[in-house]
Amino acid sequence: MVSRIYVEKKPGFDVEARQLLSELHTILGLDRLEGVRLFNRYDVEGITEELFRACVPTVFSEPQSDWAYDILPCLSGCEVFAVEFLPGQFDQRAASASECIQLISQGERPEVRSAVVYALQGDLTAEDVAAVKHYVINPVEAREASLEERETLKMDMADPQPVEVIEGFTEMDSQALAAFIDARGLAMDLADIEFFQQYFQKEGRNPTITEVKVVDTYWSDHCRHTTFGTQLDEVAIDDAAVQAAFDRYLEMRHELGRDAKPVCLMDMGTIGAKWLKANGILKDLDESEEINACTVKVKVDVDGEDQDWLFLFKNETHNHPTEIEPFGGAATCVGGAIRDPLSGRSYVYQAMRVTGAGDPTVPVEQTLAGKLPQRKIVTEAAAGYSSYGNQIGLATGQVNELYHPGYVAKRMEIGAVVGAAPAENVRRETPAPGDKIILLGGRTGRDGIGGATGSSKAQKVESVEECGAEVQKGNAPVERKLQRLFRRGDACRLIKRCNDFGAGGVSVAIGELCDGISVNLDVVPKKYEGLDGTELAIAESQERMAVALAAEDVEEFLGYAREENLEATVVAEVTEEPRMRMVWRGDAIVDLSREFLASNGAAKHQTVRVLSAEPYAVPASWTEGTVEERFRAVLTDLNVASN
Repeated sequence: MVSRIYVEKKPGFDVEARQLLSELHTILGLDRLEGVRLFNRYDVEGITEELFRACVPTVFSEPQSDWAYDILPCLSGCEVFAVEFLPGQFDQRAASASECIQLISQGERPEVRSAVVYALQGDLTAEDVAAVKHYVINPVEAREASLEERETLKMDMADPQPVEVIEGFTEMDSQALAAFIDARGLAMDLADIEFFQQYFQKEGRNPTITEVKVVDTYWSDHCRHTTFGTQLDEVAIDDAAVQAAFDRYLEMRHELGRDAKPVCLMDMGTIGAKWLKANGILKDLDESEEINACTVKVKVDVDGEDQDWLFLFKNETHNHPTEIEPFGGAATCVGGAIRDPLSGRSYVYQAMRVTGAGDPTVPVEQTLAGKLPQRKIVTEAAAGYSSYGNQIGLATGQVNELYHPGYVAKRMEIGAVVGAAPAENVRRETPAPGDKIILLGGRTGRDGIGGATGSSKAQKVESVEECGAEVQKGNAPVERKLQRLFRRGDACRLIKRCNDFGAGGVSVAIGELCDGISVNLDVVPKKYEGLDGTELAIAESQERMAVALAAEDVEEFLGYAREENLEATVVAEVTEEPRMRMVWRGDAIVDLSREFLASNGAAKHQTVRVLSAEPYAVPASWTEGTVEERFRAVLTDLNVASN
């Protein structure tokens, strides 16, 4: 039986409804719209009527601020529609309600689905209603829901088919390979896939689609910074200041004996640290094969005693995800930034957010085709970032949003964090054959599949409609549990190496832990049934960690995880042979040499010309007119007023 309840904020508490009404008036110009009512709808299956009634005033609503209805109140004269998340997308409202019900019942966790019901009051045309739906429904994550009662909440999941082997792949010519890239939506270019083909010709077999997707992820710009690693064959510079800096870079390369190394942006970005280290200036850098975040060794005064600590800092960009799904993209931007130093066993305690957008005051009808309105991106991204940060308890001391027409083409979303950990809690060891890999934290779903490669491809007009699966969904309470576990020295000291789950999911997070690894995808915890081997291998579901432990330490670590109410499952074993193998339903659907994976594909080459910088032009309104006029011009500038 499915039980249903509708919850509406009482007058005075209905801030969200009144804000939406204001937006629809000012942004869409719907003067005929007289009012908006919002109802959070909950459907629950798997509990008794008595338990459901007990949960209405405790889980689903707050009696002091909410009205709860078994059926919708009379809405005659209103246009009514409902919106729900797409199947497979994480719904935090429903998940939290389900957990709360379980806490009350101390039984099994029930199925819960949520939706938002919109009631629009006024003499609206069909075009008006369609405009409202277009404004509130982002097809990347949501769809219009039925208003009818549901008989069951169980999703009818088809049994996944065996993983496809790409027959004839090793025989394809360049034209066929190019067509294959387009047909499969790959981020690789032709040179990459020809290099990929040559490997399998040597292996004497055709690849599986899982191997194609895994390598496409490994070699993506997101994972391997292909743009920064592109070799700059010719560099012409018109700007004197830039030329002087480039000449100094070449001098430092020569001093360090790196003349034979390719000139690239990555080398330029890291040459300073290499030079400082070579000259004995950079002494406190913590170096290891475990690359979680930039880490330095510091002395910390703890109650009058100097202790050895590690100080970590990291930034994360989520430009593409935030562009197509602002709330989730910005939320997982800060969540992903936290997980990098967190995987270094540190506690993240402070953050900074720097973003770039187009003018959010531009009328919505001027929105570029294939883009969300800038106002929607700006406001929902801010809400997503703050939602995640507030749930996990992270202070953000600096927030700065820049407005420039260039950001209309692609938003900038940067989250930066710092963390620290006692040095004695952090082991830096190479996993040995026989060691076990534990998947810790959240379960795996379809959210985030293709996120790394999606953010590495050019955005098209259709991207908003087509890229729903690429956007990860954050679950801050689970990451909070990971934080608590990693604050425990007894747990951290068992970990030889750790990697967070971000781009590429299991294939990258576990695949990067060591040279030889065998992964059993059948035991990877799933959010729901129906996932095939490829999805299990590359899904980027959030709030997961991979930790490498000695076999004899597994049970002790699993006990610590249970104390923090964290799921932990042994999913892989370190092997002697330097290959990454993934087995699903008894078949090896991935079997790749480490050397091939680490090659990063075909080398990229580019010529560059740097134009002379244009002088910064101060707006004339800032320097002309009366003091009052100039003062007003400065204060009303978007980049001044917002920061």
